[in-house]
Order: sequence, then C-alpha cells, then structure tokens
Amino acid sequence: MQNPSTEILGADDVSRAITRIAHEIIERNSDLNSVVIVGMQTGGTWIAERLCEAIERITNGTVLPLGAVDISMYRDDFSLRPIVLSAPTDIPVDLTERRVVLVDDVLFTGRTVRAALEALNDHGRPRAVQLAVMVDRGHRELPIRPDYVGKNIPTHPTDEVSVSVNGVFVTTHAESV
Repeated sequence: MQNPSTEILGADDVSRAITRIAHEIIERNSDLNSVVIVGMQTGGTWIAERLCEAIERITNGTVLPLGAVDISMYRDDFSLRPIVLSAPTDIPVDLTERRVVLVDDVLFTGRTVRAALEALNDHGRPRAVQLAVMVDRGHRELPIRPDYVGKNIPTHPTDEVSVSVNGVFVTTHAESV
C-alpha cells in the first residue's frame, strides 16, 4: 500500500513563492551585476531558471548569469549511498568576487549545501553565497540557514518532500506516525 501524499503548496503557491524570493534577491543585492544564480542539480535547477526569469521580468530586462552545479563527487556520505552523477556542472562565469545565489528545492540536513559550497569553490572564490530554497523542513545536522525560503514545513525525519512546478507534497511514512 502506497502512503498518501499531502499537498502543502499548489502550483500557484510555488509560482508566488518564486516571485517573492526574486523580489527579496533584488532588494538584498543592490548591484545585480555581481549576482549569479546557481541551481543545484537536479531539484534546484528549474527553480533557479524561474528565479532568473522573474528577476528579468521584475527589473524590466536584467539578465543574470544562470548556472548549475552537480555535487555528487563532493558528498560526504559515499558509504551510505552510491554516487549517482545527476547532470553536469555548468557555471558560465568565474565566481570570483561574485554574489552567488545557490538554489535548491528542499533544505533538510544541510549536507547537500555543504557539498555545493565546496563544489562552487572550484569555480572561483565568491564574495558571498546566499541560499534560496523552496522548502526548509528543519532537521539540520550542520549550521546552515537559508537566506530565502518559499515555505517552512515542519516534517518528521522519515517524511519525503517533493517539489515541482505542480506543487509541494509531503509523503508521511508509517514509522513516522
């Protein structure tokens, strides 16, 4: 028997959250010329694309560099899960002295973000890295906090959270009830 999923955010809610985060990025970064948006493969890339589109729309034409980073080789849990290369890293500019907005779909333990920070350093030394996530579900194992959040969703550690353009869904597993 499959566990039921609960819709937390609908498609319109996700779209509104992306627009709100785009406004927050613009407000926090007075010089958008130094900003680069980088999505984490694979969950953060579509959100990063949408953020760039929203920023371009809101500012009447400011196009930010858009990149993607694969953190597979930077993970610290090789012994727990196999290495699966998700998609290639594509960083279109040198990140040295840039403000990087790192984007992911879900922030959980913080370990994926730690790996992404290490991967970013292979492409220059950013002036600052800001973190944007659609969902912050808590349960941090590392001292990492997002700068921009679509929605804080308290979850049980065994719950599964899925994020797409269609919405945010949480699947609760029997042992978490």
